[in-house]
Amino acid sequence: MRNLAMSVILLTGTALVAPPVHAQSGQRGAIEGRVDRLEGEMRAVQRKVFPGGSGQYVLPENQPPAPETILPGSPTSPVADLTTRVDSLEAQLRGLVAQSETNQHKLQLLDARIKALEASAAAAPAPIAAPGDPAPIERPQPSKPPVDKTLVDKAVPPKPTPAKTTPATTPAKPATAAADPARAAKIAAVERPETGDAAEDTYLYGYRLWAAKLYPEAEAQFTTVTTKYPTHKRASYAQNLLGRSYLEEGKPSLASLAFYDNYKKWPDGDRAPESLYYLAQALVKLGKPAAQVCKVYTELTRSYGAKVDADPRMKAGVAKGRADSSCS
Repeated sequence: MRNLAMSVILLTGTALVAPPVHAQSGQRGAIEGRVDRLEGEMRAVQRKVFPGGSGQYVLPENQPPAPETILPGSPTSPVADLTTRVDSLEAQLRGLVAQSETNQHKLQLLDARIKALEASAAAAPAPIAAPGDPAPIERPQPSKPPVDKTLVDKAVPPKPTPAKTTPATTPAKPATAAADPARAAKIAAVERPETGDAAEDTYLYGYRLWAAKLYPEAEAQFTTVTTKYPTHKRASYAQNLLGRSYLEEGKPSLASLAFYDNYKKWPDGDRAPESLYYLAQALVKLGKPAAQVCKVYTELTRSYGAKVDADPRMKAGVAKGRADSSCS
């Protein structure tokens, strides 16, 4: 009888203890499932935020504490530890999602800005010349290395509203010339070349007008060369002189656009390096940040280093320009 009573008591005690253990085991299994799911989602978000990371993902800053020995009767338990891990993972996941959305928004804004600059550059007015170009008869230079146009895209100011110009097919006859007999006499004194090459003759005539400081008339001739004979070797020369003419007239904004167009449309042209060199000077006159000026000098030496080294004047000018802008 006594043995029977003891058996009943033991069985009853086992029945009372067993349900909490099973309940605790089930709760822990559910939380472990949440942990596995959250860790998988975090890895997916990390792959999106840090593409190409080769598995080198950012670990959460609030790592769960080292597991401690759970003594019988202790107020903590494995379930409580897993709950803490779940909270930490959820916080990290929210942070990564927010960072991903922020980065995506920034990329969209940057892409829109680049497209706007490219559309603006396509609608730019014809480039204009400025004094200081070498003699008109020059030998073509060797082919230049590929250029990275994105490096200086953001350095160029927005395009101004195009102004009406004299038709390119006829010599420029500004209203000021008709009203100013002295100016008209200067224009008439400039000799027109006759080499038999229409593009060459137009460029040389524009060069002579520019040398006489008759800038509007010279600019019309250079525009004729770049628009009517874009594949002629003198197109790069004319576009460069167009920018230099603007610079000489005190129009650095138009000059920067003309220089940029020469670099973009004729990157292998004989005067592409000079255009980048003068573009940096135009940006300085416009009061642009030194960082933009330095980007232009960096692209100049990267793409046309041999040309710069072969021209002592340009080499010294680049060194001085970089020093004045505190380029690294």
